[in-house]
Amino acid sequence: MDLDFIQKYTPMYIEAGVITLRIAFIGILGSIIIGLLCSLIRYYKIPIIQRLVGIYIELSRNTPLLIQLFFLYFGLPKVGIVLSSEACAIVGLIFLGGSYMSEAFRSGLEAVHNSQIEMGLSLGLTRYQVIRYVLLPQAISVSIPAFAANVIFLIKETSVFSAVALADLMFVAKDLIGLYYKTNEALLMLVIAYLIILLPISILFSLLERKLRYAGFGN
Repeated sequence: MDLDFIQKYTPMYIEAGVITLRIAFIGILGSIIIGLLCSLIRYYKIPIIQRLVGIYIELSRNTPLLIQLFFLYFGLPKVGIVLSSEACAIVGLIFLGGSYMSEAFRSGLEAVHNSQIEMGLSLGLTRYQVIRYVLLPQAISVSIPAFAANVIFLIKETSVFSAVALADLMFVAKDLIGLYYKTNEALLMLVIAYLIILLPISILFSLLERKLRYAGFGN
């Protein structure tokens, strides 16, 4: 194990890690928004839009992120739409993540008993207020385990972004292996980088889930 090599190229992994985290944050935030909107549309069975959302979810969940990125990066320029590597990565992550987040939130929404919604309406709350103060808080608390799994899944999916020439963690590892044939060192730094990113997130969500259970949410 070449420790000098590891020390020399660690800054490259740090820089790539920052890029990976930035794209993951934007992508996951967008996924949450899209997923929440889609889950509410399906929950309230809004005509026509519900069917379009169903088609989107099936298309997204049943095609690999790599294929989606290839379509964005290599396919769209054929019709005059050119996106940067970073834009492709963000759009691809949102497109994929939105469907998974939608399913997670939908399971939470369906866990809320109809009597609580009816009670809120009987108290004079508007439908928007029922969604905000009654439905969503309980649905989100129930969805925490699936939500956490999706966040971790989406961060791990960023490893395919190197396919569209984005200088993320995987790109740096592959580049160093190709240039210096330091496979063990490059892969070790890659594993450590993902552990540094994912382990705190996993622990944070575990603590949050325990806190919610202790507080009585989701029961």
